[in-house]
Amino acid sequence: MQKIKPSSRDAIIEAAFQTFGQRPGASLGTVAERAGVGRATLHRHFSSRHDLMVALAQIAIKELNEAVDAATADAKSHTDSMRLALGAIIPLASRQWFLSHETVEDDPEIAAAYESDIAELHTEIEAAMAEGGIAADLSTEWIAEVYLNLIYAAWTMVRTEEATPSQAADMAWRTFMKGVAE
Repeated sequence: MQKIKPSSRDAIIEAAFQTFGQRPGASLGTVAERAGVGRATLHRHFSSRHDLMVALAQIAIKELNEAVDAATADAKSHTDSMRLALGAIIPLASRQWFLSHETVEDDPEIAAAYESDIAELHTEIEAAMAEGGIAADLSTEWIAEVYLNLIYAAWTMVRTEEATPSQAADMAWRTFMKGVAE
């Protein structure tokens, strides 16, 4: 049986996620080496670090959205959906944490996807407020910022191995609900 070898582009993408997940400031040369390709091959696929980061962000957004959609499909309420979403997002920390430190929002596709995700979060928050799971006297924007910053805090705890993804998700949800519950 012949072993299936990933395309150079796929190998570069996976190597970049692994490399930057361990060392966010690593060079493109390190990514190319890990992918088993030369720098010229890497640059044929991605002309710059920024181009590679945009591609990684696009993949990360897709992975996050798919994970959240799968996790929340059977949610019993909007509040429950927010809890389940946290549980789906936090395990992706080791793969995607470094992207929170990269500036890629100048890419129109990334900016549009981010705006769409924020709008969906706002809609979910407002639905949770309407059902009484979240205090209605706090602004939607404030609650969204709290939620997003708790995700970042949980990702940090996972990255530093101070908590498992499950523990970090539980702590984030507990903190969220103690602060914004009705």
